[in-house]
Amino acid sequence: MGDEYEISGEYLHLLSEPAWQALRTPVAEALRGAVGDAVLLDVGAGSGLGTEVLAAAVPDADLIAVEPSAVLRAVLLSRVAADPALRQRVTVVAGHALDVELPDSLGAVLAMNMIGHLDPDGRRTFLRRVAGHLAPGAPLALNLQPPAEPTSVPFTVFGAVPMGRHSYEGGGSAEPSGPDAVTWRMRYRTLDTDGTVLREEHAAYHWHVLSPEVLLTELTEAGLAGEIGPMNVVRAIRRA
Repeated sequence: MGDEYEISGEYLHLLSEPAWQALRTPVAEALRGAVGDAVLLDVGAGSGLGTEVLAAAVPDADLIAVEPSAVLRAVLLSRVAADPALRQRVTVVAGHALDVELPDSLGAVLAMNMIGHLDPDGRRTFLRRVAGHLAPGAPLALNLQPPAEPTSVPFTVFGAVPMGRHSYEGGGSAEPSGPDAVTWRMRYRTLDTDGTVLREEHAAYHWHVLSPEVLLTELTEAGLAGEIGPMNVVRAIRRA
């Protein structure tokens, strides 16, 4: 499998920081009840913005951060290594949601911005695997991202972040690419102070759409009880 973030990985951490400023509180709330004497797991950890939130939920617990993209993993490793506390606690693993070896007991699982990379069968397998390893009361936190059905999404600039003399901009559009998926076509730009485009990169990735109703049903089928909170952050725990 190729690295879908080979091009966009250069930009994602910088462009994701503003979104994570808003996500931190809903994600921290979804992680309430994390169990301190079990391993924490971040699946699709990206550049580590969510890893930091998960680590803060249980300050002394060991944490496994799984990321398949070599580009994003390089950022993740650099950021973890720069924090002495995280460097002692966080193990970074090159792997995918369906092939990573899970500890016997998980104190919490974070799976942000990644569930659409799994097809329906893979998604259900992932939820069952997690459910089978969650400690009693331990949460799974993930999120839903639009669109909820295979429909066209017009091009939109998602954000622009200044850094030094440049500004970094990301945007994209989506088109249906099957009964349960869309293809996102992304555009990333590096702009000079006067708005001149210095660089422009394009990337595309396949995304399996998912409605709230379908996700809640699949959580129930996996033995989990789920609820959807602010910013479409979902909290699920094992049903008694």
